[in-house]
Amino acid sequence: MILLVVLAIAGGYQLFALLACLKRLTFRERPSSFTPGVSILKPIRGADPAFFEAIRSHALIDYPEFEILFGIRDRATDTAVPHIERLIREFPLVSIRIVDVTTETLNGKVGSMIDLARVARYPMLLVNDSDIRVDPDYLRKVMAPLERTDVGLVTCLYRATGWSFAGKFEAIGVDTDFAPSTLVAPFVGIDEFAFGSTLAVRRKDLDRIGGFHSIADYIADDYQLGHRIHALGLKCYLSESVVETHLGAATFLDAWQHQVRWARTIRACRGGGYMGLPVTFASVWVVLGMAAGSIAPALSVLAVRMLLALVSSLLVLRARRDTWMLAFVPLRDLWSAAVWVAGLMDRKVYWRDFTMELAPDGKIVRSERS
Repeated sequence: MILLVVLAIAGGYQLFALLACLKRLTFRERPSSFTPGVSILKPIRGADPAFFEAIRSHALIDYPEFEILFGIRDRATDTAVPHIERLIREFPLVSIRIVDVTTETLNGKVGSMIDLARVARYPMLLVNDSDIRVDPDYLRKVMAPLERTDVGLVTCLYRATGWSFAGKFEAIGVDTDFAPSTLVAPFVGIDEFAFGSTLAVRRKDLDRIGGFHSIADYIADDYQLGHRIHALGLKCYLSESVVETHLGAATFLDAWQHQVRWARTIRACRGGGYMGLPVTFASVWVVLGMAAGSIAPALSVLAVRMLLALVSSLLVLRARRDTWMLAFVPLRDLWSAAVWVAGLMDRKVYWRDFTMELAPDGKIVRSERS
């Protein structure tokens, strides 16, 4: 009987997430002529196979006035530099600069953000990850909500892809689990989300929270920025724009370490929400239900889970590559449950070639090169 109740709760969540995705399909931002100058800040460290196409998509943005600033810590050795120089040659009419980063912080990415913001020329700042690929109307859609005085930060949903099977396996979790949970969040009182896929803010609001310096010692710089902007009484807004990210895991060990880092980060930021995540692991309850003989209820939950995966991936995120990977959604759910358990076991995370120890609030208390 208890298992049937849990199956009903898990199925209810999947159905609610499906309705949230369907509602998102009807969302359209109102047209706006608001096009302030924007400085796009891109902290860079190395280049993956999708890097050049990602940065090239930014040079193709259709927007009146913007600049792209790349933060590089070691210009002589960073493998991204030749790609950026190629971009500068290919787009001489676009304002593109390499900025030498010197600020040291426990979160090295934020050190780059500090230096990039210092030389940025425009009143609107937009930070996104190095592998983010955007559409030509990206800035128009992202900037439009900032015309409203009650909005302080704009972020974006993102679809994921990968080159290896492990990367593609990791990506389906982003498309079929993370994105729906984001759309459900506002209905359960969570409205301060912010993702590294896009963080667009007014410089004056950033200054009010102490600049990027205020988040320099935290692992989840995106969450911390959204949290502080929200604390000013301003909304964090989910743009109509959907961007694309590339997950570079070459092996399942790489994917595991990335997912565990993400899990421990979420646990540090939202401990209560993290403890509630098992309700979203539909396939775990489906397996347990079938093992207990509750075949029909379990299959009903699985059907809703797979329908949600299809709607989220193909319709909301418009992911068209590797659709065959959706067949692995149940297995990916079981993987997510294992990652969740690992997220409870320690406060250490592995990020690139660093091992970091986190305080309960997500602050980095120790960072050592692995």
